[in-house]
Formats: sequence, C-alpha cells, structure tokens
Amino acid sequence: MEPKNFLFMSLDNLIGDITWRVKQEGHNVKYYVKAKSERDVTSGFVEMVDDWKKEVDWADVIVFDDVLGQGTIAKALRDKGKAVVGGTPYTDKLEDDRAFGQNELKKAGINVIPHWEFTSFDDAIEFVKNNPGKYVLKPSGEAQNLKGLLFVGEEDDGKDLIQVLGDYKKAWAKKIPAFQLQKRITGVEIAVGAFFNGNEFIYPINVNFEHKKLFPGNLGPSTGEMGTAMFWSDPNKIFNQTLKKFEKKLAEEKYVGYIDLNCIVNGNGIYPLEFTSRFGYPTICIQQEGIAMPISQFLYQLATGTLKKFNTKSGFQVGIRIVVPPFPFTDRETFLVKSKDSIIVFKKGKEGIHFEDVKLVNGEWVVTGNSGVVLIVVGTGYTMKQAQQQAYNRIKNVIIPHMYYRTDIGDRWFEDSDRLHNWGYLREG
Repeated sequence: MEPKNFLFMSLDNLIGDITWRVKQEGHNVKYYVKAKSERDVTSGFVEMVDDWKKEVDWADVIVFDDVLGQGTIAKALRDKGKAVVGGTPYTDKLEDDRAFGQNELKKAGINVIPHWEFTSFDDAIEFVKNNPGKYVLKPSGEAQNLKGLLFVGEEDDGKDLIQVLGDYKKAWAKKIPAFQLQKRITGVEIAVGAFFNGNEFIYPINVNFEHKKLFPGNLGPSTGEMGTAMFWSDPNKIFNQTLKKFEKKLAEEKYVGYIDLNCIVNGNGIYPLEFTSRFGYPTICIQQEGIAMPISQFLYQLATGTLKKFNTKSGFQVGIRIVVPPFPFTDRETFLVKSKDSIIVFKKGKEGIHFEDVKLVNGEWVVTGNSGVVLIVVGTGYTMKQAQQQAYNRIKNVIIPHMYYRTDIGDRWFEDSDRLHNWGYLREG
C-alpha cells in the first residue's frame, strides 16, 4: 500500500501503540490527545498535535479510539466524505448508557438480565433491603471507566452490596450520578466481537475471555483488564443470536470499527452484559498480533469500506498486562516515587511487546502517564498452552522496577471450553 496520512483521535491516549505500528509500516502519522494530563504518553514515538481540526484536510484516514462523544465527531467527518474509523451518537450511547444498551438488546429480541437504574444510593439501598439477592453494581456514563468501582455481590442477602452502596454514597456520590444494579447470573463470561465496514460485519469474528481481577485465581479488586485470551472464528451461535441482529441498524448508522458484546452464558441461555462499541484495550493490540495483514492496511480498508474479509493466524492469542504501582488505584505520590520515568529494559528484541503508558526518550522506553499500565505482552500458538508459554517467555525478556502481572491468563479456557462446547455455543448456528 502506498504511504497514507493517518490522523488518530483520542480522549485519554488509549491507542498510542497502534499509531506507532502504523508509522513503522511506512505511513505518516499525527496523533491528537484531548486530555492534557495524558499527552506525555506516546510522545517520541509519533508526532503529537494540539489541534486536530487543522489536520483534517491533511488526513487520508481518521481513526477514533473511544466513545463519550467521539462518535458525534466521527459521524460529522464521515458525512463530509472523510474515511473514518469511528462511531456515531447511537453506537456511543450503546456503551455509555447501560440502560439504553439493554433496551436495544431487548428490542432486538435478545434476553437481558433483570436490571434496575438508580440515581440515588439511598433508593438503591432500600431496593436491596426489600429484594435481597446477589447483584452487580455498575456505574454508568463516564464513571464506568473507573473499573475499580464495579462491585460483584457475593452474599445471598445482599448485605455486602448494601455496605458498598453506603460507602459509595459517602465517597463517590458526585462521581457516580447514575448507576445500574444487575441481577447476578452464574455461568461462563465470554465476549464476541467483530469489525464492521459501514455496511456489514466482516469475518472472522473474535471470541475473547477477559481477566479483570488483579490477582491470579480471579482474586482482588477489579481492574480495567489484566489480560485477555482470544481466538478467531466463523460466526458462532453466540454471535448469530446477539450481535448479528444489529447488522441492519449498524449499516443504517454507517458504523465503522469494532463492536463487542460481553455475555454470561449457561445451559439456559445467553445473557448479554454490555456493549463495547469501539476498539477494546488491550484487545486491539492482541488482535493485531493475530491479523495476518499490516494494521495500517487493515485500518485503511476498514475506513474506506473495501475490507470484506481478512485472514488471521490459526489457534489462540494471549495478552498479558504488565503494570506498576499504584495500579489499579490512583495515588499520584506513589506513582511518582515508585514508577514514573522508570526505564523499561529489554534483554533482547521487542517481539510481541505493545506499549500503553510509555514515552520514547533518546531511544529508551520510559514509564509515564498516571495509571501504571505499562505494557501488553502477547503470545500466539496453535493451542492455548502454546500461546500462554510464548507470552510468559516473552515477559522474561522485560525488566521494570516493581512490575507485576497475572500468571494465569488463559487458564480459564481449559474448563470454560468444555462447558461452551457442551452447550453448543461455539458452533455455527
């Protein structure tokens, strides 16, 4: 492909690694990050710009990395004839407004888990007292990005949730103006996603398993993500009974990008939890290792609607997040003392290594940002065990002071796959 001009647009600097990959493939890249506090991330790797509007005419392709209003800008640019990877106000709302997303699923004839919307912690506490049970507390809107605030109830009478609701009322009332309580359903948590080219889904689809807790064994506080295991597939039963039903609506919206639906499945059915109507992080970096074409060509053809199908590696991909203190918490002083400006040392090459909150200084990768998420290390293999082994061998190549990571990413597959196959969810249908 001839060199193209790529403009990447971000609220909080999520897609920096992909911008660098595109530059490495011989293209011109400019990167706009709205949050001033995050503009140090990716600096040195690609050209950072302060005013995206001045770069629109220059760009052959514009790529958005988030929701929260970016879909409105993406749609406006697409309507003017620009080649855009990004959402629309409708697809943003699918993710940002949990109640709207659940109602859209219901309208499409898809089972939804019983859920209740609240704007008052007192009302929610009273509800749980009157309706004891296990619930999942999910902040709505921008607060849902604070993954540590998601709470999964464990007690049958709901007393643990009542305690958390009381604590959140004192500490987080201003940050969480709206939230959802969702009945807790047991089963296998699995996500199906696919890329959409403005007219139709393009295959294969992606099946992935997120690992959100901080510690091995699924213990500790919730994080945005500690790692993901995935594979590519022809459309299966879960996809056809959920996301596929949105194909007509997404075509009306002229949506271009990736869309993912996280679900709980069991012997009784499929129960969607939430949409991700954008690239996932670190999902896109792990996917990039499995897509058998340059990511720049993939994005260009996706944006121009010329990508109809694509080839992927056989087998599995496993991506593991390497983090440093204070992750998953926010403590600026701890970050400054323990982590900021630490140099990342590689004993040998950087194959399978993707960066997050990193900058390039005199050829060295340096920890920056605010969150303590540093690298994604990816392994691939014909079997899950082979993919795991390659990923963890690659981690041995990395030295960062105080770094930590989960040692069991992908282990879920060995039990979950048996159940999924027995229930028939991984077959076409």
